[in-house]
Amino acid sequence: MSLLLEPGQVLSISRLVEAVWDDGPPATAGHQVRKAVAKLRQVIPGGAGLITTEGSGYRAVTGWVHLDLDLFLALLAQAREAAAAGSVAETASLLRQALALWRGPVLSGDGGRLIDAASAALEERRLAAVEQLMELRLGNGEAGELVGDLVELVAAYPLRETLHFQLMLALFRSGRQAEALEAYNHVRRLLADELGIDPDVRLTELRDAILRNDPSLTAPQQSRASSEPAAEGGASVCSLPYDLRDFTGRERELHDLLDYAREAGGRIVAIDGMGGIGKTSLAVRAAYLLAEQYPDGQLYVDLRGFTQQQPPLSVDAVAETLLRQLGVPGDRIPGDAHGKVAEWRAIAAQRRLLLLLDNAGSAAQVRPLLPPGANSMMLVTSRGRLVDLDSAYWISLGTMSSVSSLAMLVDTLGEKRVAAEPAAAAALAELCGHLPLALRIAAARLHNRPRWTIAYLVERLGNESRRLDELRSGERSVELTLKLSYLGLTSKHRAALRLLALHPGHNNIEARSAAALLGTGVEEAEEIMEHLLDVHLIQQHELSYYAFHDLVRSFARRLGHQRVDRDSAHEGEHGQLEDEAAVARLLGYYVLATDLACDLAFPGRVALESELRDDGASLPLLRDGDHAREWLAREQNALRNAVMLAYRMGLHRHAAALARNAVFQFDAKGQFEEYREIAGIAVAASRKLGHDALLRVSLSNLAIADWKLGRFYDGITAATEGLHLAVRLGDRRGEAKDTGVLGALLGALGRFDEALSRLQQSIALKRELGASRAEAESLTNLSTLYEQWGHFEEAAAAARRALELNRELGARDNELVSLADLATAHLGLDQDDEAQRWLDQAMELVDDTSPAADRALVLALAAKAAHRRGDHDRFVALAGKALTLGRTSRTPIRQARIENILGGLELADGRGLAALQLHTSAHRIASEANYQVERARALHGLAQAHEAIGDGAAAAERRRQADDLFDELGIGTRFRRSC
Repeated sequence: MSLLLEPGQVLSISRLVEAVWDDGPPATAGHQVRKAVAKLRQVIPGGAGLITTEGSGYRAVTGWVHLDLDLFLALLAQAREAAAAGSVAETASLLRQALALWRGPVLSGDGGRLIDAASAALEERRLAAVEQLMELRLGNGEAGELVGDLVELVAAYPLRETLHFQLMLALFRSGRQAEALEAYNHVRRLLADELGIDPDVRLTELRDAILRNDPSLTAPQQSRASSEPAAEGGASVCSLPYDLRDFTGRERELHDLLDYAREAGGRIVAIDGMGGIGKTSLAVRAAYLLAEQYPDGQLYVDLRGFTQQQPPLSVDAVAETLLRQLGVPGDRIPGDAHGKVAEWRAIAAQRRLLLLLDNAGSAAQVRPLLPPGANSMMLVTSRGRLVDLDSAYWISLGTMSSVSSLAMLVDTLGEKRVAAEPAAAAALAELCGHLPLALRIAAARLHNRPRWTIAYLVERLGNESRRLDELRSGERSVELTLKLSYLGLTSKHRAALRLLALHPGHNNIEARSAAALLGTGVEEAEEIMEHLLDVHLIQQHELSYYAFHDLVRSFARRLGHQRVDRDSAHEGEHGQLEDEAAVARLLGYYVLATDLACDLAFPGRVALESELRDDGASLPLLRDGDHAREWLAREQNALRNAVMLAYRMGLHRHAAALARNAVFQFDAKGQFEEYREIAGIAVAASRKLGHDALLRVSLSNLAIADWKLGRFYDGITAATEGLHLAVRLGDRRGEAKDTGVLGALLGALGRFDEALSRLQQSIALKRELGASRAEAESLTNLSTLYEQWGHFEEAAAAARRALELNRELGARDNELVSLADLATAHLGLDQDDEAQRWLDQAMELVDDTSPAADRALVLALAAKAAHRRGDHDRFVALAGKALTLGRTSRTPIRQARIENILGGLELADGRGLAALQLHTSAHRIASEANYQVERARALHGLAQAHEAIGDGAAAAERRRQADDLFDELGIGTRFRRSC
């Protein structure tokens, strides 16, 4: 390398040693240089003639070799001569040829000080040539087409002020005054942070000239401008921004836009969407793809509809900018606003132009600028839909798909990095809300922190209170982007956005609940949310229901916190009281609405006198039980969140009252973990209130959740406390309820005698009180107890009476369980036809709204019936569905029973290993819950399975354990079975 850098010069061995090793050459350095030269002569064609030995050194003879370096230096020399002769075009041509020789960093790789110095010198010559060429092109009237290259150059060489100067000038001449000033602010901060200095005086003077819109900055004319159409083959003006090389996604939107523009001859395309959604990127990509259709110019102006600390551009200011981009001299531009717009329209009418008006704040900014005639096209981007822009083709951008989000991460981070952490990459896209701006910021942070893994950034973003802080890189910020939209709202809509962020529905905000939260009528609430929808601060996925983008919700919640933090102590307290009052209104609405819905969906339930009344509340219009169940299913996540919100805000009466209703829905859906969670909150809230009646109800609900989750001892503790409260309060309904719950819990533990007494007492009391629904529930539990005990006749009788009551009430949710109990009893009596009759009715009743655990039990019983009548194919199909559904039901007492049933059937078919696996799983589940009957059944099944596979010792041990447990439970030999 050193020889080629000084062709024709003799370089001594000591000079070559210094070039390679600097100050620390090895003792054999001279010998290694000679070996290297010999090797080069062998591997390079004609190497012996290229490198000659001259005394104690070597010389490169390059006269017969073509070297890019020689050509580069020669072209630079010719360019200097052309410049001295005043030949601008020739100078620019020679500089282009010279720079085209470069393919990347020169002399890259290992080398000593001499090589590094030579490399730096050559790089400096290249950059000087680049700056000279840019200067010439600017002097020739080019501007917009230079911006993209200059953006890349200042990013690569941030301390070269000449490049920053040229970028500012190119932006200004492209009609992008705001961006030119921002480019100055960027370099000013950069120089202050990196070097502690101010910008060069040239940059400061250019900044001042841009601020006063100095006419001297106008681009030199490439051709005389006139009001006539551009001459055939004349120069085309392009002031479009840089087109992102890694533009990703939006294939459908881009395809639709181009089809409309090309085939329909579209004149106006308006792209709207929330801040950071990628409107400008899509518009710019489309503009470049359509450029050939508009040969007289592709013009761009940022209307500053949503720009920090800058007012929107007036129509006449935009018109003047467009005229200047077209090369109209300043002395020909009218001085009055009307005249500027008229001059623009007169010139535009005779040309084929593509006009991109970015960041519009209103249709009034855009409409007067539409070029007359059908020869031109306007692309408009705006955060809100410009509904007054007639005849526009609308494209509303939503968030990106998961596939497109991952594709963007691949393009920005590299395929290798994303492939190394695919799950983390998917989580990152999700936490960024599939918002392009957020994804780009996240990728930029990972680029700037090469030691960070994607998973580490995901962990940081997981803290919602800090998520917006993490989504900030340099001057880009999701929070700032959203704030600009927020500041464009009226005070009424700002306040509404802050309050709506408190709504526990998140992605399911219905107009009536919003009205309660906002303290307005339903129609006014809809009008407010429709306006927020128009400016893309909320979303709508279906009629009458609204949703927040996750990042917008985080932003709006932060606004509420900042308001309290920023205000004086008195004002902050007032704001907090307003929030509490709004949430209290919402919770009161939910209590009344769920009272209405539960009365319809769960007929026969005991009504409690509510202390939360609002005669003015606009409740949902629920026609019947089916409609009420649909409403509850839609609102159930909001209800769960509302209970937790009420407790956090100290609204304990609302928390307990709402939880009392919400548990009906979670019970009906078989979501017992959620059931227990809100029941536990209700207990805690009732204790804080000191409200014994609410506490009694809440304890009863908690005990039921514990029973269904297999937490029997916890359930007994809660039910016992509830029973004592009911007796002390003289609450006979509560006494009946808690006595029955205790009976179910004691039965699960195998304490059958105690359970029978409690259940019979509960049924008698409920019958006396006329509580038919509650009586049917206890009869169901009594049927289960008798079935476990082996008393199948009694089990059938109890189940039949429960079925009658449930059908009288129209309680479909409980009817399914009664049918399953009847089928179980008749299977126990070997009355297969009768069992099948009840199973057929149950299968007709089952649908996706039924609890998964109950559906799984019905399927398992149907599989057992099919197996008995020899229908193998149906048995296999039903058993597979039952097992899958049971294992996803999160209901231990059902899952253990189902797996014992299916294990017994597998064993009967001679599949001992399959039976062993099912009974082992059932035994584990039953043991963890201390569910004694299913534990004994599982042990019995394990004994049979071990025997089937030839393990006699294990079989004998399991049989002994099963018999001991059956004896303890009082279950006779005849009824000892695994299913």
